[in-house]
Amino acid sequence: MIDGIWWLVILFTIIAILWFVAKSRGAKAGEKHKGTKSKNTAPNDALQKTSAILKQHFPDYQVTRKANHLLISKQGNKIAMMTIDKKLAIGQRRLGDVPVLNYHRVPSRAQLTANLQDAE
Repeated sequence: MIDGIWWLVILFTIIAILWFVAKSRGAKAGEKHKGTKSKNTAPNDALQKTSAILKQHFPDYQVTRKANHLLISKQGNKIAMMTIDKKLAIGQRRLGDVPVLNYHRVPSRAQLTANLQDAE
C-alpha cells in the first residue's frame, strides 16, 4: 500500500514540475511576443508626417491611422489608402474600389493634391 502512494506522490511531483516549467516558458514567450508586437506597431515617422500634412492642408479629408498605412476618407467614403514602403514600387494600384498609393518617403503637398484628385 505504501508503494502505491509513493508512485502517486512521484507522479504528482513530476506533473507539478512540468507545469511550473511550462508556465515559466509561457511567460517568457509572452514577453518576447509583446516585444515584437511593439516593434511592429512602432510609429512610422513618415506616416505621422504625412498624416499631419493631410490634416493641416486637406481639412475635408478624414485620416485614420493604421499600423502600416493611412486610410483617407471624405464624408464617410473611403477615398484612398496610403503606404510608405521602400520595398514596394512607387505608384498606384487598386484594392477593390480603393486606390492604394505607395511612396518611398513623405510626399509633397503637390503630390498629395494630384493623387487625391485622381483617387476621387
